[in-house]
Amino acid sequence: MKKLIFLFSIISVLLNAQPLKWAQDGNSYFQIEKGEVIQIMLPSNERKTLLSKSDLTPQGGNTLAVRSFSITPDGSQILIYTNTVKVWRLDTKGDYWVYNRKTKSLAKLGRSLPASSLMFAKISPDGLNAAYVSGNNLYVESLLNGSIKQLTKDGTRKLIYGTFDWAYEEEFACRDGFQWSPDSKHISFWSIDANQIRDFYMINNTDSVYSQVIPVEYPTIGQTPSPAKIGVVDITSEKTNWLRFLGDPRQHYLPRMEWLTASELFVQQLNRKQNESKIFSCNPETGESKVVFSERDDAWIDIYTPWENVYGLEFRHKLTFINGGKEFLWLSEKDGWRHLYRISKDGSKETLITKGDFDLMDIRLVDEKNNYVYFLASPTNATQKYLYKTKLDGKGKLEMVTPSDISGTHDYSISPNGKFAQHRFSNSSTKPISELIDLTTNKALTEAESLKNQLAAAQDEKKVEFFKVKTEEGIEMDAWMVKPTNFDASKKYPIVFYVYTEPWGANVHDQYGVADNYLYNGDMRQDGYLYVSIDNRGTPAPKGRAWRKSVHKKIGIVNIRDQALAAKEILKFAYVDAERTAVWGWSGGGSATLNLMFQFPEIYKTGIAVAAVANQLTYDNIYQERYMGLPQENLADIIAGSPITYAKNLKGNLLYIHGTGDDNVHYANAEMLVNELIKHNKQFQFMPYPNRTHGISEGEGTSEHLSTLYTEYLRKNCPPGGR
Repeated sequence: MKKLIFLFSIISVLLNAQPLKWAQDGNSYFQIEKGEVIQIMLPSNERKTLLSKSDLTPQGGNTLAVRSFSITPDGSQILIYTNTVKVWRLDTKGDYWVYNRKTKSLAKLGRSLPASSLMFAKISPDGLNAAYVSGNNLYVESLLNGSIKQLTKDGTRKLIYGTFDWAYEEEFACRDGFQWSPDSKHISFWSIDANQIRDFYMINNTDSVYSQVIPVEYPTIGQTPSPAKIGVVDITSEKTNWLRFLGDPRQHYLPRMEWLTASELFVQQLNRKQNESKIFSCNPETGESKVVFSERDDAWIDIYTPWENVYGLEFRHKLTFINGGKEFLWLSEKDGWRHLYRISKDGSKETLITKGDFDLMDIRLVDEKNNYVYFLASPTNATQKYLYKTKLDGKGKLEMVTPSDISGTHDYSISPNGKFAQHRFSNSSTKPISELIDLTTNKALTEAESLKNQLAAAQDEKKVEFFKVKTEEGIEMDAWMVKPTNFDASKKYPIVFYVYTEPWGANVHDQYGVADNYLYNGDMRQDGYLYVSIDNRGTPAPKGRAWRKSVHKKIGIVNIRDQALAAKEILKFAYVDAERTAVWGWSGGGSATLNLMFQFPEIYKTGIAVAAVANQLTYDNIYQERYMGLPQENLADIIAGSPITYAKNLKGNLLYIHGTGDDNVHYANAEMLVNELIKHNKQFQFMPYPNRTHGISEGEGTSEHLSTLYTEYLRKNCPPGGR
């Protein structure tokens, strides 16, 4: 089931904002302010305008609204992204313009192509050409004379060049599907052939008196993956060489690619079960490849994790080469924890860099010059996050960079030269604040803007209590609770559990807003609810490989049992009214809500499930097969984990909500579940939102209606207040 929970992601956006856009030398950064691009010099904070409104105004046109931009290494040209259009999750289509700082001219790329159709434009390293995708074909355009070459000719909705299909984008965060060679003579690119993948048909009944069919190429669990291949095209001759890899392309994935030199390209291959990874060194001229490194995992191999900001527009999970290209960095859980290794280019030697019983959550800077790597981790408290560093050669100790007296969730955006950083912080009772620091001294650039100087003003009421709960099976889990205003321990209060439970989301974080319920129209504390969330095994908490992968082939069983047994312990608290027990969740949390209501009806009396996977056989192959295996081999596990299997057990009050235009968790789940509940004469409330997607946010009045529906149902069936 699914990872993205739109309402909860509002919090994440606040706390995990896009990192600063640093200048290449690391001594300044850029911001878009009032329609202009400003450069801020450090440590002086001197400001200068990089792109003014007049610079951004084409002759006879309107001023460009800058969505993002990039600067060529020599600083002479600026590539501007504007007029953007959303594709699935992110606005990855738009218009691109090039501003030449020497001639002070502004030119639009792809003038002969449809407006807002260009994707991932990049200027070549030598600054002479730009490449981009449009209509699933790859193009190159001369920046000298504006001539355009179409490098691939037959791209369609299902034959894709230079970008990816729905599943690759959603599950591997693969969007930008091409790279320039270091010598600017070639472009490497992915090709996805989805012609054998069946379409899921969404029906738009709202925009016309006749329904419109919207096909989405979507490979469900058990369906053979779309074969992917990687080509290298010579931009002069337009000839493409295709790289050759071991194994059937219909049973493998190619999620990562990186140029090392103009004559060597590295590619990662995953087998279909995603439990074996191989790194190939490839010759772009001959197409030959050889395996230089491989690893296996009894469950699955993560190529990135939810700790990373994979929904950032500019996110790209790179292979990082060090030591003059003789080694690359690699993250692995082979010793039971997520650690960083340096691997020789030929795979003959590997060195463990981070050591100890802790998980590296995300890398923030590889400072090869000073022999350090900076990364996020939290060895002693899985609900928090701090910056650490250690020696890049593997001979150093773990060093905490974040001040130890400020506990909570910290994040950093570090300048490329390692001199400066933006330090962001919050905890459950401290609003998000940030400071710019000199990383060499770990001190704020100005005392007035330091974190410690802002702390007092950022304090909010302490509403969230963190605690641990241990089940009768000995499993200990982190949890938080928000108690009612004017809490009286002699009374009994209704309890609402907020759940997600799957490998793509943890809820128990010590960060601001973590316990806010954005669907509730009112104040849950004031109304008299206990609000609780628990992170079970299988959630991506930094508690080691065994914790996270204990749910392999058991999603819907292990995670659900952990939640229920933890709830059972909490219901023993004297102030909890076990007869007023509710549970709710969105997406994977909606699936968990259904499973908890159906498998443990004696515990949960009321449930609200939004956009849930009711039947695991409906979900995409990359996600579902990674965690649950192939239905051709272990169908029983997939059936056992699906809420629809237990629908006949419903006893309590159930509200089920789904958008009919959901391209992620398809609306078919809703009708399958409704059919099963009808079959067993189970009464429930159902709310389909016409033509709304997974976030159920489109359309006038939708958010207010959804919030009202949720709140009134909860108040009616799980009445608030102490008794």
